[in-house]
Amino acid sequence: QVHLTESGGGTVAVGGSATLSCVVSGLNSHRTVMGWFRQVPGKQREGIAAIYAAAEKITYVDSVKGRFSVSSDAAENTIYLQMASLKSEDTAMYFCAAGKTWREYPRRIDTDDFVHWGQGTQVTVSE
Repeated sequence: QVHLTESGGGTVAVGGSATLSCVVSGLNSHRTVMGWFRQVPGKQREGIAAIYAAAEKITYVDSVKGRFSVSSDAAENTIYLQMASLKSEDTAMYFCAAGKTWREYPRRIDTDDFVHWGQGTQVTVSE
């Protein structure tokens, strides 16, 4: 059975940093396409980063490019999302997910391409 557990959320000041973790069990996250998504109430879940570590492939949505960094720790079977220069519009529930296949990015990181999901961790960026 696959389980994904996010942690690291909380309240962060504008311009601050935070690192989210996603501990994975039941599959090899290093050899699986993994994604980070976020969602605010009333809006669709947005894919912001994807990583396929075994193939050294990473992609980001433009709104986080240069500020967020996704990485994988094979030994810990964990993926990370390092977030810097946080803005109020980054406030959201953040989810990690395990996917089916690596698409020809750049394109939208689509929820339909991901099968297993964590419960999410809330990140609130405040003034």
